[in-house]
Amino acid sequence: MKVGIVSFAHMHAHSYANALQSIKGVEFAAIADDLPERGQAAADQYGVRYVGDYPALLAEDIDALIVCTENARHAEVVIAAAKANKHILCEKPIATTLADAQAMIVACRESGVLLQTAFPVRFHPAVQRVKRLLEQGRVGRILAMRGTNRGQNPGGWFVDPALSGGGAVLDHTVHVVDLMRWFTGSEVREVYAEIDTRFHDSLAVDDCGLLTLEFANGVIASHDPSWSRCASYPTWGDVTVEIIGTEGTLSLDVFRQHMLLHSDLSGHTTHENWGDDMDSLLVADFIRSVAERKASPSVTGEDGLRALEVALAAYESATSGQPVRIG
Repeated sequence: MKVGIVSFAHMHAHSYANALQSIKGVEFAAIADDLPERGQAAADQYGVRYVGDYPALLAEDIDALIVCTENARHAEVVIAAAKANKHILCEKPIATTLADAQAMIVACRESGVLLQTAFPVRFHPAVQRVKRLLEQGRVGRILAMRGTNRGQNPGGWFVDPALSGGGAVLDHTVHVVDLMRWFTGSEVREVYAEIDTRFHDSLAVDDCGLLTLEFANGVIASHDPSWSRCASYPTWGDVTVEIIGTEGTLSLDVFRQHMLLHSDLSGHTTHENWGDDMDSLLVADFIRSVAERKASPSVTGEDGLRALEVALAAYESATSGQPVRIG
């Protein structure tokens, strides 16, 4: 199977590239990037061809694409890839508007290609274990949840609203909301949010927020998405979920598998992961879905749309000061 990557604008492109090169039977064929210097540098690093911008890659004899452009360009690239009959793994958030997300889903459905949203956290073994425990009824009926996704400000295009579509709330809500939807089997029906910029000066986007969610099945939840970690913090951030049920509780800390390294060479302390690589597990799942000609990927475009819907409702709520109903 031949796979290409469109853009190294998003830092996850590097972990996806490493994953492609580790999967038997997969050829990491080529890289497209609208910035030639960035694209060529990535091509040199991974020993593949740089072909120019994405139309050149779509003309190649490849089976699938991983799209890692700026958020606002996802729709353009995915729709073009669907028309070229390429299967697609698209970085999150799926898009910056619901209309774009829906257009992407329709284009892929009409062309008969897979559209998978890049929610790698679902594939982490600890998360998979939580899902199994919930399905076994080990905590009874879920009553409430609390989630966090707190990281560092990535800078660059992430803080340009024209390219990102939003700040920390968009960037760090979709992962945890996807987990909550998956765990409960229910959709968010109401969102209330407080959103602001508190940790960085002169940002054009938000860097923190607090969301309160109500699901259709009655579960209530809160979520803390932020770019609140300082530059010297030993890791980029966290993903945690606490689940309260009628028969018990579960606490999930996705990045707990690490060592704390105090280095005189670097002059600072870091978290060094020794555990599971969920990005590789995500890419392997996508490749397997394409190879087995599955009718639907494990994480669909609709999953991406529903998570985006919650993040955008949070912005609407913060602006109006009122809860926002979804659906």
